[in-house]
Amino acid sequence: MTADNEMDIKEAFQRAQKGHNNKAKLVASLKSRYNKLEDKTLFHDEFVHYLKYTMIVYKREPCVENVIDFVAKFATKQEEQEEEEEEEEEEEPEDHPFLSFIFNFLLESHKANSHAVRFRACQLINKLLGSMAENAQIDDDLFDRIHQAMLVRVTDKFPNVRIQAALAMTRLQQPKDPDCPTINAFMLILENDSNAEVRRAVLSCIAMSPLTLPKVLKRTRDIKENVRKLAYQVLADRVHIKALTIAQRVGLLQQGLHDTSEVVREVVCSRLLPAWLGRLEGGAIELLHRLDVENCAQTALDTLKAIFKGTPPEELLQNRNVLYWRALCEFIKAKGDDGEEMLEQVLPDVATYADYLFGYLKAVPVLSEEQRANFNQLELVMTKEFISQQLIHLIGCLDTNEEGSRKRMLAVLQEMLALPQTPFSLVSLLTEKLLTLISDDQKRIQTVAEIISDVREPIMEVNQPVDENKRRRQQVQLAEVKVHILETKQALEDCISTQEFNRAAELKDSISELENRRNQIIQEIAESNQPVDKEMCSEKNDPETLLRCLTMCAELLKQMNIKSRIGPTISALMSSLILPSIANAHPGVRNMAVVCLGTCTLHSKDLGKTHMVLLLQIAQLDEVKIRISALRAIIDLLLLFGFELLSDTAATQTAPPSQSPDRQEEDAPSAEKGDASEGTTQSVLVMLSEFLDSEVSDLRTEAAEGLSKLMYTGRISSAKIFSRLTLLWYNPVTEDDTRLRHCLGVFFQLYACESRAHQEVVEESFLPTVRTLMNAPATSPLAEVDINNVVELLVELTRPTTLIKPSTNTEVCVHDYLAVRMCGEMLKDPTAPEVRLYAKTLSNLELSRDETVRKDLQTLMQELVVKDRVCLRALEKMLLQLVDSREQAELLSASALQPLDVNADAQVLGAGSPAGGRESSEESDGENVPESVHVVRSSRRTKAAALEKTKMDLSTLINQDVA
Repeated sequence: MTADNEMDIKEAFQRAQKGHNNKAKLVASLKSRYNKLEDKTLFHDEFVHYLKYTMIVYKREPCVENVIDFVAKFATKQEEQEEEEEEEEEEEPEDHPFLSFIFNFLLESHKANSHAVRFRACQLINKLLGSMAENAQIDDDLFDRIHQAMLVRVTDKFPNVRIQAALAMTRLQQPKDPDCPTINAFMLILENDSNAEVRRAVLSCIAMSPLTLPKVLKRTRDIKENVRKLAYQVLADRVHIKALTIAQRVGLLQQGLHDTSEVVREVVCSRLLPAWLGRLEGGAIELLHRLDVENCAQTALDTLKAIFKGTPPEELLQNRNVLYWRALCEFIKAKGDDGEEMLEQVLPDVATYADYLFGYLKAVPVLSEEQRANFNQLELVMTKEFISQQLIHLIGCLDTNEEGSRKRMLAVLQEMLALPQTPFSLVSLLTEKLLTLISDDQKRIQTVAEIISDVREPIMEVNQPVDENKRRRQQVQLAEVKVHILETKQALEDCISTQEFNRAAELKDSISELENRRNQIIQEIAESNQPVDKEMCSEKNDPETLLRCLTMCAELLKQMNIKSRIGPTISALMSSLILPSIANAHPGVRNMAVVCLGTCTLHSKDLGKTHMVLLLQIAQLDEVKIRISALRAIIDLLLLFGFELLSDTAATQTAPPSQSPDRQEEDAPSAEKGDASEGTTQSVLVMLSEFLDSEVSDLRTEAAEGLSKLMYTGRISSAKIFSRLTLLWYNPVTEDDTRLRHCLGVFFQLYACESRAHQEVVEESFLPTVRTLMNAPATSPLAEVDINNVVELLVELTRPTTLIKPSTNTEVCVHDYLAVRMCGEMLKDPTAPEVRLYAKTLSNLELSRDETVRKDLQTLMQELVVKDRVCLRALEKMLLQLVDSREQAELLSASALQPLDVNADAQVLGAGSPAGGRESSEESDGENVPESVHVVRSSRRTKAAALEKTKMDLSTLINQDVA
């Protein structure tokens, strides 16, 4: 090859660096030279020679990227030209010598020690494969070699190398092969790669199949919002809605529409929903048919409201579907005055709607046991009940400010609640809407008490004609007299307790008069209809009736103001309905009774003291669902009143039978100060802690959530409980417990940043947590936990900068105490396996500027005698950070540590350390770069010169003599 030809290749590489140059002309010019050569070996060698200068640059410089693009275009242009010639000659395909040569060179380079060379090799292979034609073919042997090389590189230490390797394997996938190694590697990366950008790269190129779809769906719950966003985009663009199950569709919408990131929510609304609607001819109504709206009504509502935001107003009124109707009304009502006119077009007046609702609810059939066995009939009734629920929800969109309309709606709701044929699934919702129409708590209590009385003591119809209006009036009069009797009896007890005997005598006479009036009304009813008297004298105690009454009572207690005191009516319900139902044989009745009892005790501290023992017993002895309800009630009471509520409760009554006094004393943490009995408090906390080890996931989750609330609100402060919660979060046993993981993840962040005292609790839990993990037996699930990850979490939680109100720099911070604790542990046994962990962790701490603390740490570290080289490097770096540069030499000579050899291969510490210039193992080039302890501020001119140097030009390297 002549000298001119050599200059041509060199000049092409030099000109290719400039973005304004036409690369097509460069490629055509160089291709012309290449085609004229008979012996192309020298051309190959020289081309690779100049290519190597590009491959040693790791930074994504524009000039380097331009050269990489040029090389890819030139190599694939050769292949395209040869393919065209082969088609014209109609001969069998031949090898493409230049492309094969480049591939061979890159495959030999992918194992290089330099991460820059590995990165550029994978990048070039990716661009070469991507630039080839759709119908391009390569040799089977070359295919296998590329495949094997990239499978190795997707496990590279550096994320950028893994990204390019993954992208390079895009065209090597075989979706129809269930054992395709590329797809298996991609799925493994999606599950386990710690770098979000690598996961995003795989998401962008993985082929969709029944095997890969679940992995992509799982990325919609990724910890990084960019990964979640891309996952939804991939599902919108490449997955048909019919390829997803109903559960998967509902899950995607439920998670996406409520994602913590606004960006992700926007992608769901702007990409996923339009894509699904575009593939369904029926639009929004057809989409509802593709979802389980009866069991996931709220998700369907959120979906419709998201669709409404991008739909013109004139198109909103074209559909008529009960769920669509409800969602549309709520969407319009949320606009306030702007949507008032449109809402009048959608909804009728209150009285008309009340009559329609009453007629529809009465038409819902009641099935017998035999009819329930018929699936078609059961499905029809369930559909009608679902429609009824949506119609009841629409009451909230009506304008009930007008007195007459509101009274009509109240009458309909009261009558529907009193009817025995009203489905039980509607009772809670009907009660809720009834109470929202009544603002006064006393009026609410009286109304619900009357309905409960009607349900438990109904007036039965008889054969002889009966004046319905007269019977109704008698029933109301009887209920009012009963309420007055209860109120007077309560007042009598109060007078006796305060020794107001004159007033008590008057009340006693009033009670006698009221009881005579009650007997008179009962006699009147008996005279008009004898069977009625017989039915009224007996209460209905069947499970269905009790469930109805308890459900109404629970809804009433929930709607009442928390400051409202327990009056005589509620006390009567407690004694006649709630407490007797606690011992009912039916689990559903017992559970609802526990819910009522727990809610009722929140209105009275004395009532809470009285029934706390009962709730504690239920939480340990009953069925799981009932135990959870009791546990929630206990947590709510402790949150509201604190542990002083237990002051009158004997420890022996609340302690779990299996606990020994020694275990209680060892495990029970300290609670807030008060008059609470220490033994009782310890027993309750031991019980709650034991629930964390329960095999029942719901019970375990409820206990963890309750303890988190108690710690966050300051009711308890316990390093042991925090350690237990941390271990529970990392325990592989709880991997599938999404609610538990989410709850604890949020709690850790909020708790640690709330106050300095909370960070001290986290710091105190550090060593017990590490010891538990280090000492975990091989058979324990905790043996699988990455202890480095746990330590990183605890260090991050205790950083002074994470506090909502950070302390001053001169104040001693939590990391100072943590450093002293770890140094103390290392001094106990310098040969222990956890010493290396402590040494690495010390480098990641943010220490204060307090001179006393720094001198104490220096003293402790100088007393250490460590032989492990990794520990030595980490400790010496830490030691150098504590002193000035003038003292470093003297300090190292006086230290028992070995001097640090800056020319040796140093272990790279984890990310997140205070020294911002230090790279993590994910980003470092693996070379040892000595750190300068004393940093001098650069001048403006120096910075400008350094900036100019970053504009890299490869010409200098190319012009150097070849070694």
